[in-house]
Amino acid sequence: MAEISDTIHPFVALGYTYDDNLLRLPDNYPVEQRSDRARQAQAGIVVERDISRQRLTATAKVSRVSFDHYTQLDYNGKDFKADLAWQLGNRFSGNLGGSYVETLTPFTDYNSDERNLRTTRREYLSGKWRFHPSWQARAGFTRTKHEYELLAQRVNNRTEDVSEVGGDYLAASGSQIGLVARRLKGSYENPRFIGGIALDDNYTQDELKANINWRISGVTYVQVLAGYAKRKHERSSSRDSSGANGRASVTWAPLGKVKFTGEVWREFAAVESFIVSNSLNKGGSLGATWDISAKLQASASVRRETRDFEQFPGIGFTGQTSDRATSGQLGLTYSPTLRTQLSVSAFREKRDGSQLAGTNDYRANGVSINGSVQF
Repeated sequence: MAEISDTIHPFVALGYTYDDNLLRLPDNYPVEQRSDRARQAQAGIVVERDISRQRLTATAKVSRVSFDHYTQLDYNGKDFKADLAWQLGNRFSGNLGGSYVETLTPFTDYNSDERNLRTTRREYLSGKWRFHPSWQARAGFTRTKHEYELLAQRVNNRTEDVSEVGGDYLAASGSQIGLVARRLKGSYENPRFIGGIALDDNYTQDELKANINWRISGVTYVQVLAGYAKRKHERSSSRDSSGANGRASVTWAPLGKVKFTGEVWREFAAVESFIVSNSLNKGGSLGATWDISAKLQASASVRRETRDFEQFPGIGFTGQTSDRATSGQLGLTYSPTLRTQLSVSAFREKRDGSQLAGTNDYRANGVSINGSVQF
């Protein structure tokens, strides 16, 4: 199949998913229907364009998702992204871009059968100054805004700003090691109330982290963004916290056709809950891919994560203050040509919930089949 353009690449995709616990409900929860099937149709374009020394890449995709039983959840999804990799002379470079994504909010922490679309807007600008062949300085700013369709979920509407500065040592091998200082500011539009008390969810988080991308050998690659973080709230110092924060991953490809990936993390993260807004997440994952042939690839992964939720001062809570989730996935991908792909995957999820955060115990299993072609 010949390409119709070397700059603009249209594509279409079809998908089918079965989930035996779509709303992530506990086993003993009385509900008429737990499972559902969804069909997805997508169409879009990929743009790749060199403009002098700059490179523009963009993706525009629209989708239609339809459910067999929970038809009130049917929605039209949107996913638009653009990035300009810019370069000025031989010493200055960076990226300018943004994205807009509109999709159904996951049911992990929100278990209503009412449709709740989440809109995420992101803009960013970054720059690097290579003032020496082995050294560079860099800075960047990113703004991300999340908005929710359902009125009860609008307590999670928020804007997150990330500012950072840093420097890196650049090895001749292409590896780099550096230090980065970051400030994260989170601002919630609508305060949540617990027991008639308005909670202070706005925060400022200061970080100092090592930033390492290191190729130890031809088969082993390490990435680390980890260090110390201090999180402070605007009006409630009793909710402040600090400590080790970040993630590290290792990629190991000892046999050429087989690649293993391991990752660990300890990070603050937002929670899409009615009760709590954030958690301290600790976990790890392992994954493997096997190129069975030039056209066939198998994959497998497992993941385990614990989320610790804070106890609010002056508000009485009982029960477990953390939840724990485990999941696994198996997949098989067949690519009959360079621009066509068929895949099938199966997944299993299990979570022990937290009464404090209002998260459920649940189990879920499912399978999905997808096919795509790029012109």
